[in-house]
Amino acid sequence: MGLIVPEWPAPANVRAVFTTRENGFSSGVYQGLNLGAHVGDAQESVEKNRRQLQQQLGLTNPPLWLTQVHGTDIFQAEESLSVPPVADGAVSHTRELALTVMTADCLPVLFCNKAGTVIATAHAGWRGLCAGILEKTIEAMQVAPDELLAWIGPTIGPTAFEVGNEVKTAFVDYAAEAEQAFKPQGEKWLANLFMLARQRLQAAGVTAIYGGDLCTFSDPQRFYSYRRDGQTGRMAGLIWLTIKS
Repeated sequence: MGLIVPEWPAPANVRAVFTTRENGFSSGVYQGLNLGAHVGDAQESVEKNRRQLQQQLGLTNPPLWLTQVHGTDIFQAEESLSVPPVADGAVSHTRELALTVMTADCLPVLFCNKAGTVIATAHAGWRGLCAGILEKTIEAMQVAPDELLAWIGPTIGPTAFEVGNEVKTAFVDYAAEAEQAFKPQGEKWLANLFMLARQRLQAAGVTAIYGGDLCTFSDPQRFYSYRRDGQTGRMAGLIWLTIKS
């Protein structure tokens, strides 16, 4: 199974990965390791993919999956749940509980603090990013922002994410510096979600920011992409706290 391990100086008891579409039991347009149970794939295939992932990562408990709705609600997680809570971010202090964020172009962000006592995930499509999902996740962690590390996972890149004037206007109205993240493309714009996320994180006081250099749209071998393919699967970022040895 192809897994991406974040390159960031997280504490030894913090583990994190981002899945690719490589291997897995799904077929057709979902070919590979589709982890999304809401995209039309056979439920049996998704469950087998999730079990395989749990086994490969050596997780004693099933990961906490979310029902993501492009909002800004953050779930305080204490245990695995059979019914995924409706939220676009999660925070936890619980050992051996993996938090997840599913994407197929949207921006996934993993967080931890330098002390290795709290972790979080955030699902940031452009709407959620603009509405403050990253800031609300940081606030929910209840740690000084300069004590946090953030890793930005694979996302639709700045050469592929074409948007209209309403998207650019929404970001620039919030912060003038967002203008730098948009390049003209005919009557539309190419948006740089990586840059927009870094701007928001930095403005919130987070200085330790990593990742933000893998494009889902341009790498069909490794990544699902909703903008590229329409009907497709989902990857996931996972982060969890282990028991210190």
